[in-house]
Amino acid sequence: MRTRVPYPATRATTYSPWACHVRQPYRRYATAAPPRPEIYDVCCVGGGLAGLTLLTALRSTPATSKLKLALVESQDLSSARSWKLPSDQYANRASSITPKSEAFLSQIGVWPLIDSTRLQPYHHMQVWDGLDSSSQISFTSSSSPIATMTENPNLQRALLHRLEELAPVNTFDSTKVASIDDGPSSPLEDSLDLSSYPTLTLSSGEKILTRLLVGADGLSSPVRTYAGIPTRGWDYERHGVVATVKYLERNKYHGDHNAVTAYQRFLSSGPIALLVMPGDYATLVWTTTPGKAAKLKSLAQKDFVALVNAAFRLDNVDLEYMSSLEDSHTEELNWRSSVMGVKEDEIRIPRMVESVQTGSVASFPLRYRQADSYISSRVALIGDAAHTVHPLAGQGLNMGLADVQSLVNTIEYTVQHGGDIGDEMYLDRYNSEMWMHNNRMLGVTDKLHKLYGIGWGPVVGIRSLGLKLVDQLGPVKGWFMKQAGGVGS
Repeated sequence: MRTRVPYPATRATTYSPWACHVRQPYRRYATAAPPRPEIYDVCCVGGGLAGLTLLTALRSTPATSKLKLALVESQDLSSARSWKLPSDQYANRASSITPKSEAFLSQIGVWPLIDSTRLQPYHHMQVWDGLDSSSQISFTSSSSPIATMTENPNLQRALLHRLEELAPVNTFDSTKVASIDDGPSSPLEDSLDLSSYPTLTLSSGEKILTRLLVGADGLSSPVRTYAGIPTRGWDYERHGVVATVKYLERNKYHGDHNAVTAYQRFLSSGPIALLVMPGDYATLVWTTTPGKAAKLKSLAQKDFVALVNAAFRLDNVDLEYMSSLEDSHTEELNWRSSVMGVKEDEIRIPRMVESVQTGSVASFPLRYRQADSYISSRVALIGDAAHTVHPLAGQGLNMGLADVQSLVNTIEYTVQHGGDIGDEMYLDRYNSEMWMHNNRMLGVTDKLHKLYGIGWGPVVGIRSLGLKLVDQLGPVKGWFMKQAGGVGS
């Protein structure tokens, strides 16, 4: 008599002559090898401006256009593709794009896709010391703009549209990275050794491997953590208050001055800047203490507007007193302006702000960070994952775009020479070019923040003298202009 083979509980327990045929597929299923994860040439974690620019540049460069690319982004990108605001509203997240950054974006086909009606180039900039109003410096560029203001969502939408014009990029949006590990320790059935390839497990459960993992995932970068790259730096104990404001219309006291000018004044708690947007609009960036930032956000609109106007007109003592008030800021500003004899001169100070856009007032903490290295084996960092800079020079996005341009050039060189794009020997070209370059900019902005935070008389006098000298020395001032424009060495 034939011995009966036990079946799972869900199967019939009586003998069947077809039993061997029933069990055969079940046995094959139990021993089948798991499917191999998708392998990419470059996987970028982070679909912000730096990450999208990287992928667009790789697709737009002939030598790298055929690489297999992937993007992992935690947010839903569909809303960014369809972003739109009325013509009388502007996003409070805006950036100053230098001529060098603009040229790069044009080269990869992005700049023509930006909504040009929402761009504002500026050729003039006024900067002065809040503790010594006679100490000021003015920048003027007649040949090309000092920079061009654009809303970040305007640029992000253009990048997404440009990517759609190019060869597809496998996009995992609304997806988080659950973990990053090294590749399998033993070769696969085709003898391909993937042990050094970063392996990403996504929140969807999918696994992907990549020859080069790029971290464009911000300050708390999981990619940087996986690579074991430390960062150095500190928090400034300052917040940046941003808002979209509208100027009063020009009238007779403004004369014929039609120059588009950006303004920045260094106050004791940090700089305040009004950067021009189209029409009578501007974006505000005000560096101040966390307590004052919280109070600014809690004020009624008319009181917020009054404090912004006071910050560009009153002495530091008067401004500190006004900041301590709970209300009636408009009346206090009018009285103090009349007593001090403040003259409205658009060449020297901005026009009076008339209103602030509802819902645009926000704040964020300011930090200094620099990664010890921008690379490790099969890993590269760009943008805020590599460095975080004080916004007083408006260079954060430009530094990230410069990272992208350098990394793309490095990958292009590696491909053209038949190298491995994840090899640290090749990636070192990127690190060597950008780490020290960014470190200089980080150092300059950090020292300026600390220098203008000192209220001691002798220091104020020395820095005021230095600012006046720079304003009078053409070649030195020209050098600062080139650095601000991103064309300096």
